[in-house]
Amino acid sequence: MNPLLYTDGYKVDHRRQYPENTTLVYSNWTPRKSRIEGVEEVVFFGLQYFIKKYILEDFAKNFFQKSKEEICKKYARRINNYLGENQVGIAHIEALHDLGYLPMVIKALPEGVSVPIRVPMFTMYNTLPDFFWLTNYFETLLSTTVWMPCNSATIAKQYRKILDTYANETSSIPEFVDWQGHDFSMRGMAGLEAAVVSASGHLLSFTGTDTIPAVDFLEEYYNANSDTELIGGSVAATEHSVMCMGTNSGEEETFKRLITEVYPNGIVSIVSDTWDLWKVLTEYLPNLKEEVLARNGKVVIRPDSGDPVDIICGNPNGKSIEEKKGVVELLWDIFGGNTNDKGFKELDAHIGAIYGDSITLGRATQICERLKEKGFASTNVVLGIGSFTYQYNTRDTFGFAMKATYGEVNGEGREIFKDPITDDGTKKSAKGLIKIEKENGAYKLVDQVSWEEEKQGELREVFRDGKLLVDDSLADIRKRI
Repeated sequence: MNPLLYTDGYKVDHRRQYPENTTLVYSNWTPRKSRIEGVEEVVFFGLQYFIKKYILEDFAKNFFQKSKEEICKKYARRINNYLGENQVGIAHIEALHDLGYLPMVIKALPEGVSVPIRVPMFTMYNTLPDFFWLTNYFETLLSTTVWMPCNSATIAKQYRKILDTYANETSSIPEFVDWQGHDFSMRGMAGLEAAVVSASGHLLSFTGTDTIPAVDFLEEYYNANSDTELIGGSVAATEHSVMCMGTNSGEEETFKRLITEVYPNGIVSIVSDTWDLWKVLTEYLPNLKEEVLARNGKVVIRPDSGDPVDIICGNPNGKSIEEKKGVVELLWDIFGGNTNDKGFKELDAHIGAIYGDSITLGRATQICERLKEKGFASTNVVLGIGSFTYQYNTRDTFGFAMKATYGEVNGEGREIFKDPITDDGTKKSAKGLIKIEKENGAYKLVDQVSWEEEKQGELREVFRDGKLLVDDSLADIRKRI
């Protein structure tokens, strides 16, 4: 599809709605409000993908490299069918095709940094006066592409903060947190692109993922190399169909075959609540203790149902002793382990646990806190983070918007802004040209600046007139986050 049709319908004729002799439109992309308690900074991520995929790849392949006649014929047909006979015209489309590149500047903060609410992450404006209409024409495509990776990278960072805090307090292996947050969200996301950009945001803070295409994505768009660095990985794991096929009466034999024949070495994660989790923990595993301890690797027990906090940590109000103890304590009873220098119990290295369903930021905190209260290190369990965390969000989670704040008409600059009297302040925009400064390590917005001042500050040109100027690597972005 012609990428100029990747937009909201009302955008196509804004060119004629601007004042006559408009020559420049200058806009910015800003998170305006947080709807996640305690989160007042948003991780910036995804613009480099947007530029490479859409501004460069798609426009080259599906616009500039196709004949002008074909492009304009299809564009006119679509718009006329869509809006009816109208005066949108195709002369501006022909002119852009003749030019052969997108005459735009994008200036941005470095990807991976945390940006305070109401501070712009990037700005965008046209470099040739005839193409002033392009700036906000891109708002829709930018928004639909960039808000989700920012959201997911921000939320992943919150998980990382929680898990780091408890690992530093209770564990002898705080580096294990790299693997402690594991992305299981792919099947619940709104399509493949959503799954991949979200999973890539997760991988800025963790290395555990079951979203394989995220690894290719980061190699393709963020200069990663899985031969020389750990982008993301996972372990051998079962699912319920595997366990069911072994039958209820043969479940213990299925466990034994998996850990002694199929995976005699390495890590294997076995879903354990197909029928009776407590039976697995009090009968099958005690019977298989020697086999588990004889392996060169770890058997990971995976419950997938019930309240994750109670299942992992135990429910003081449970009906049975197993329910009261929970998975980690029951595994300790069987396999033991050691008490680290911080005074907390760590399971024997041959056994572990993962909970892969219904994890939230709140539940992650509760699990770590309850384990700590019971004297167990937080790193005894891996948390599977799914689509409830990463898909159950919108552009409004952090109030993202792209708004014009400056323009030029008849050669004169106009500082423009919006401030609806009926709004609570969320939609109040900056005014005029902007500069981002650093104050005590935090980014700060300064608006109504001159062009000379606009060229200073923390925003750097990442794209100009068809050329990518900054090509960040995953490694650099991980360092920033």
